[in-house]
Formats: sequence, C-alpha cells, structure tokens
Amino acid sequence: MNLTLAFRHVRLLRVLSRRWQRHFIFMVGGLVVGLAGVGMAFAADSAQSAFRSVLHVAPYAGFIVTPLGFGLAIWLGNRFFPNTQGSGIPQVIAARQLKSTGARGKLVGLRAAVGKILLTMLGLAVGASTGREGPTVQVGASVMFMIGRLSPRRQPGLILAGAAGGIAAAFNTPLAGIVFAIEEMSRSFEVRTSGLIISAVILAGLTSLAAFGNYTYFGSTADTLTWGANWVAVPVCGAIGGLCGGLFSRILIAVPTDIPGKVGAWIKQRPIAFAIACGFLVAICGYLSGGAANGTGYAQAREVLHGVRNLPFIYAPLKFVATTVSSISGLPGGIFSPSLSVGAGLGSDLSSFFPGAPIGAIVLLGMVSYFTGVVQAPITSFVIVSEMTNNNAMLVPLMTAALIANACSRLICKEGVYHALSHRFLHGKHTEEA
Repeated sequence: MNLTLAFRHVRLLRVLSRRWQRHFIFMVGGLVVGLAGVGMAFAADSAQSAFRSVLHVAPYAGFIVTPLGFGLAIWLGNRFFPNTQGSGIPQVIAARQLKSTGARGKLVGLRAAVGKILLTMLGLAVGASTGREGPTVQVGASVMFMIGRLSPRRQPGLILAGAAGGIAAAFNTPLAGIVFAIEEMSRSFEVRTSGLIISAVILAGLTSLAAFGNYTYFGSTADTLTWGANWVAVPVCGAIGGLCGGLFSRILIAVPTDIPGKVGAWIKQRPIAFAIACGFLVAICGYLSGGAANGTGYAQAREVLHGVRNLPFIYAPLKFVATTVSSISGLPGGIFSPSLSVGAGLGSDLSSFFPGAPIGAIVLLGMVSYFTGVVQAPITSFVIVSEMTNNNAMLVPLMTAALIANACSRLICKEGVYHALSHRFLHGKHTEEA
C-alpha cells in the first residue's frame, strides 16, 4: 500500500516538474521577445541615422540609394526570406488560424524572424517610410512559436502572447499590448491564454524598462480639450482621419491583387522593378520634405506634439504617399509609426482651424483618428496613444474620435487591413505542408 502511494507521489512530482519546466521556458520566451524588441529599437535608430548621414553629405543620394535598396530588399526577400513582406502582423494572424505546425513555421519560424529583422533594417537604412513595431510583433510571435514546439496544442496562444509582448516591448505600453492582442489579433478574449499573454507582456515590458527606463514613447503631454466650441475638432478629425486611413488600407489591400489589366499583371510579374519604381517615388517625397518623409516619422510626430516645431502643410500628404508606396512595394516594414506620424501631420494641418485649442490636443486627435482608420481597432488606437503620451485627460475625446474614425473608415474599406491581408497567407502556397 505504501509502495503504491510512493509511486503516485513520484508520478505527481514528475507531472509538476514538467509543468514548471514549461512555465520556465515560456518565461524565458517573454524575456527573449523583450530583448528582440529592444534590439530592433536600437537597430532601427542606427539605420535611420545612417540614411540621414548620407543625405547630409549628398542630398540627392536618395534618388539612387532608395530605389536600389528597395529592389535589393525585395530580391533578398523573394530569394531567401519568403513571407517577410509588409508589417508581419497579417502573417501572425494567419499563423494562428493554421492547423499545421509546418505551415505555421513558414510564417513565424526562425527564417521569417531573421529575415524580418534584417530586411526591415535594410529598408530603414535606404529611406523607406516604414516602422519597426509590426515587424517586432512577427519576431515576437516567431520566438514564442519556436518555444511552442514543446507544446503544440498551445501554439496559437503562444503566438498571440508573443505578438502582445512584441507590442509591449516596441512601445513600452503594457496595457496596449494586451488590448492589441484581444481586439486586433484574436478578435476575442481567450481565458485559457490570458495568463500567457499577461506574462509575456510583463516580461517583455520589464526588459524594455531595464533598457530604456520608465519612459513614454512620445513623451508626456498634458494638453486637453475643454468642453465647448473646440470639441468640433473631435468629429472633424475623426471623419477626415478615418477616411484617409481607410483609403490607405484600401490601397494596400488592392495592390497588386485587385489591380486589373496589364498594370496588375506587370506588378505581379516584375516585383523587383515595381519595388524600384516605388523606391523612386519615396525618394521624391523624401527630397520634397527635406528627408522628413523618410523613416518612421517618430521624431516629427514627437516634435509637433510638444510644440518644438510646426510641420509644413505638405508633410502629411508626402508622408502618406511615402508610407503607401513603401507598403505596397512589398518591402518588410511596419505601418504603426508612419501612420501615427501621418496622423500627427494631419492634426497639425487641422489645428489652424481651431486656434483656441492646444495644438497638442488636435495632434493627438489626428493620430488616433488616422491610426483607427488604418487598422480599424478603435480601442487599441486610443489606448496606445494615451499610454504613449501619458495623457489620461484626453481619453473621452480620443474615444469619441476613434469611434467616428472607425465608422468612416469602413465606408471605404470594409475589413481591417491586417485581417484582409492575412487571407493571402492563408490561401497561398506557403500554407502547404513543408
């Protein structure tokens, strides 16, 4: 009898030991996601700095470096790193829906992660109007997917946790990471994976805090919108930002799959030539804006938000074109930061119509409205902007603008851009078994 009881205790200890081993491995995964986010932040800053240095020496260099860099990135992606194009978030959404580990691995495996990092940095180094936040999501999901090979049943939840950790590490916004995972990535609350998501966000966030300190992405701002005539800015920014963001998403979804005739066929048959042409257009935007349209747009958004400088009226249109062209080229790179920057430029332009309101408040409305129009995730939009600026006083105006922008965006683009683009990875040849 005692021997039987002893065997039961031994068996229980083995089960508990295996569970603790898995939890420890998952915790390590969260730390790795955080380190990846921190590393990509430093690398992105260095890549942009290198491009600005080139322009400082030779202002016309963008007309050579940017097109050739776009072409090189597309060639490398097609040849060595398939499934790395774009922001990477559609790949993560598709990977969660696939049933096969082999098919998932083609979207969020080691090769995809390595290629995403290298090619995203290459794009920023040649002046692309892209960001690092979306790629950080794909890299974070890849890290957790590789760990998830130890527990295949939990892979979808682990991929979701890695994506949330990627957002938390990229922006230093833990709450936004959780909201993003629920609203945009899974479109539901999954009780079984909530612990994994929170754990990954905490560990990735702690890693970011250790590297950067307790900072806010765009710095703290106390600007607010008092009740009265200035509140007209809320529906105005919401409607214009939502329509512009919806237009951006519609273009991304349409190119190249919905382009008819010879133009669509040419884009599909000659992706490198198309990328070079896109790079040349980005170079034009960069030259006309004095280099402001290149890169993530983080510096421009931060400066106008804090009143350091005013953005010229032409900045928002040029940044919109540069980001659109960079994205449809197939170049690996995110749209988070550039979209927030376009929104900041839009808010700056609209602020002249509301002279009684603080410019920072109108800029925040523009950021939330345009970003909501692009991703059609209103809760994520106002949470991420308020958390990135440490501004709780603007929550109600930002919520209202986000809801208006979401409704207006859907008039132009019926489905959110990330989920619409994920269909390409669900039905493409890369979803087949390895």
